[in-house]
Amino acid sequence: MKVALPTCLIYLILTSRLALCDLTITHVSRYSDTDNRDLYYIELLHVVLNKTKAMDGNFTVKMAESPLSQDRAIASLQENKFINVLWTMTSRRREELLLPIRIPLLKGLLGHRIFIIREADKAKFESINNLEALKQYRAGQGHDWPDTAILKANGIPTVTSPDYEGLFAMLKHGRFDYFPRGVTEIWGEVASHQKERFIVNQTLMLVYPAPFYFFVNKANTALADRLERGLWIAIKDGSFDKLFYNHPAHAEIFKSANMENRIIFHFTNPLLPPKTPLDNQALWHKVN
Repeated sequence: MKVALPTCLIYLILTSRLALCDLTITHVSRYSDTDNRDLYYIELLHVVLNKTKAMDGNFTVKMAESPLSQDRAIASLQENKFINVLWTMTSRRREELLLPIRIPLLKGLLGHRIFIIREADKAKFESINNLEALKQYRAGQGHDWPDTAILKANGIPTVTSPDYEGLFAMLKHGRFDYFPRGVTEIWGEVASHQKERFIVNQTLMLVYPAPFYFFVNKANTALADRLERGLWIAIKDGSFDKLFYNHPAHAEIFKSANMENRIIFHFTNPLLPPKTPLDNQALWHKVN
C-alpha cells in the first residue's frame, strides 16, 4: 500500500535536494593581474568539493567582484557578505571570529619565510649569520597580516602597508630592506615583478608555526563539515599531497628554496591558538 506524503514533507525533500545542487562558493578576488597567490587554494577547493560531490551535491565556485584586504575579508565573512569561504593564516583572534577547518592547506610551509631583496643588496644579506645582524634591517609586511605581529614579537623591525602591491614599490624605493615571503609564494612574486630587479636571498630563512586554513562563517557548520570531510578524503587517498607537491606554484620550491642549507632563525608565534594540530605529523611538511 502506497502512503501519501504530506505536501509540506514533499516540499522539504525537494528543497533539500535543490539546496544540495545549489551550493555556491564565493572566494576573495585577486588584487591585480599579476597576483597569482590564490590559484593553488582555488584548485584545492575544487578538489575538496569534488570529493564530497556524490554525497553533498553539485557546487559552483566563483570570485568576489572586488578585492578585499584581510581585515575586510574577515569582516565580510562574519557578516555573510561578498564571500563565504576564506583561506588565511590562523590566529587566536581569527578563530574567535570565524570557524576554522584545522587542516593546514600548505602543510605549514607558509611559516617558512625567505626574503625578496633588491639585487644590489645580495652581498649584504649573504653576510648575515646571526639574528642580531638581521635585526639591523627592516622587514616589510601587510599591516593586517598575522606575520607582522609575529615578526614584531620576535624583535624584527617591521614596516607595514595596507596595500599588497604597494609593498613591492616600497621595497624598490628603500622604505624597508627585505620582504619575508612564504616559500610557496616567493618565486611567483619575483617572476611577476621582474622589472624591479628583485632577487631571492639564498642564505637565510625564518621558521615559525603558521598554519593556513579554510575559514567559514561561524554559523555555516554545514560548509565547514563538507570542507573538512573533503580535505580528509583527499589526504587519505593521496590527492592532497599530489596537488600540493606538484602544483606549478610549488613544484620548484623544494629544489629552488634549498631550505636544508640555509641559516634558520626559529621564531615563536604568540598568535597560535591552543587547538592547532601540531602533533598530527600527517598534516605538516618537515624540513630535514
